Amino acid sequence: MKNIVVAAGYATRLGELTKNFPKPLLKIGENTILGRMLDDIDTIDDIDEHIIITNHRFAPIFGQWASEQHYAKPITIIDDGTATNETRLGAVCDLLLAMERLNIDDDILVVAADNLLFFSFAEFVDFAKQKGTSCIMCHEQSDIDKLRRTGVVELDDDKRVLGMEEKPAEPKSRWAVPPFYIYRREDLELVRHAVENGCGKDAPGNLAHYMVSRTSMHAWPMSAGRFDIGSIDTYNEAVKRFG
Repeated sequence: MKNIVVAAGYATRLGELTKNFPKPLLKIGENTILGRMLDDIDTIDDIDEHIIITNHRFAPIFGQWASEQHYAKPITIIDDGTATNETRLGAVCDLLLAMERLNIDDDILVVAADNLLFFSFAEFVDFAKQKGTSCIMCHEQSDIDKLRRTGVVELDDDKRVLGMEEKPAEPKSRWAVPPFYIYRREDLELVRHAVENGCGKDAPGNLAHYMVSRTSMHAWPMSAGRFDIGSIDTYNEAVKRFG
């Protein structure tokens, strides 16, 4: 299984903090946001490589960072060639670029690198192996306004995904979807042709939304919480609380 980190955005909401520096490599204490995530994922036996897809502006920074790491699994940096927020490819196209450039033919774990997580991805990988399908994560969200700003799924008693909506005006459940996914090797052909068949390009949730209507998928309820770093205020709060 390949671990693919989608990190080609420009984090414009963090202003000067990320004008010339990638958000995933911001420090939280003695580690980075991405480093905290990889510390966990690297211990999973199924994972054999970390692939980080970034933009042209930040690729040298990621390259320098990678050269200083000592993970058990190798790190590969992919430069998507873009240099501005206006010309970005979008998360789905970045994923497809990494798959094409590295000729990936394996199960993939796809993660966004701007969260602090309080559970292990090993639980997610084990769940996907048990179900034998591509999988997404989910968590209960009681705030209707927050549900209207994210992906929302309907599930049966076996946690099979019955349907998914992106930013629904009237959410059909309280199950929100964070940006972490497992796509089986058998489903990669669907992934490869997603954009040409109408899948949205910008957010990784667009691909999950596209996939749930075309293949069997299950959703793993997160066993603990996460902290989403999306603004200067939330970054400062993360440093204060977890640094």
